[in-house]
Amino acid sequence: MFISRISLACLLLTSFSANVRAEPDEAAYPALKRFVEVLETARERHPDLDKIAYDRLINQALDGMLSSLDPHSSFIHPEMQPFMDDSGNLNNEVPSLGLSLGKDSEGIFISAIEKHGPADKAGIIAGTEIISVNSVPQDTLESTEVVNLFAGPAGSQITLTLRNPERPGELEVTLTRRFVEGRSLIKAVLLEKHPETGYLRLATFGANCAREIEAALDDLEDKGMKHLILDLRENGGGDLHETVSILGLFVPPSTKVVSVRARDEPEEFLETPDRQRRKRDYPIVVLIDRNSASASELSAGSLSDLKRATIIGEKSYGKGSVQNIVPMGGGTALRLTIATYHTPSGNTPHLKGITPDVKIDFSEKDREFFLQAGRPSSLTEAETKSLAAWEDPAIAAAIAEFAK
Repeated sequence: MFISRISLACLLLTSFSANVRAEPDEAAYPALKRFVEVLETARERHPDLDKIAYDRLINQALDGMLSSLDPHSSFIHPEMQPFMDDSGNLNNEVPSLGLSLGKDSEGIFISAIEKHGPADKAGIIAGTEIISVNSVPQDTLESTEVVNLFAGPAGSQITLTLRNPERPGELEVTLTRRFVEGRSLIKAVLLEKHPETGYLRLATFGANCAREIEAALDDLEDKGMKHLILDLRENGGGDLHETVSILGLFVPPSTKVVSVRARDEPEEFLETPDRQRRKRDYPIVVLIDRNSASASELSAGSLSDLKRATIIGEKSYGKGSVQNIVPMGGGTALRLTIATYHTPSGNTPHLKGITPDVKIDFSEKDREFFLQAGRPSSLTEAETKSLAAWEDPAIAAAIAEFAK
């Protein structure tokens, strides 16, 4: 039986390996033999019988295998189906609470925490198990019911009973949901003390944001703008086609700004629109931080490569890749990286980020003030007063760059 399992695994491996880079024939057998030996030893000797079912062990092993490839590849367990949308993408974030939900065979847990969000301020960490939601035991609820309980309007509260993986006992916390800005372009102004400098803060590359930005630029230019600060801090990316259209506002028509490189396929180049209504050749500074990702990194990197902008801030997140959801049957799927994005120089932010021309070490207070500046209507009187006294070091550095 033991040998037949290894033989079956080798047969399956061979049937799926037509397009895989060749390895010596003898490489697969010892690797699979080692895997099966560990699997069977764990099943034979581990005392917790609830954790040694084949399905559970194999799914956990696949999870480790996919996550070892890169941070954006993962194995999607059957339990995660309630968090997938109609397009097969994971939709497990709760922005109003600053956390993400996960589910495995043990139940629902908090899989990620956003810095300075309500959950982070309450001391919750990633990996925390959810015992109950609003006094209702989590294990008595369907996954969709738990997700619905986490949703709610800004200002409303949710009470969670949690088990922290790093400390014994249970913890009860009450979180207040914050307001989450739904617009892509959340600020477009001339700076009060520098009226020739325009400032655009883009929270995400959402649908139609290129038109929003073009209209905002028209307005600022008509008011006398001579320089532009494009703020992409905390911007996690979004629609690549909108990104290319935005880049087309600042570089000549039909310019190659992004390329996609996939294995065994010709490189695909994305070009800006072939027409440009206004020529915008004024100096630009792009602000980025460690949470600027994907489309933000491609925008900053492309404008830098094309000598259209100076980049100021921190090294960015390092997300420059394309993922596909591949259904695998049995309610499982792969979220697999299949290609990488590149800027005109051939550089990719994938796993390494974009390095700024002018580096700034933002303090945690700077980060908190920046996030507060994006939602001024939700601040207390004391927070508003503190924010007004804050000088943004990135904007100060941009002003100094324009003065050179």
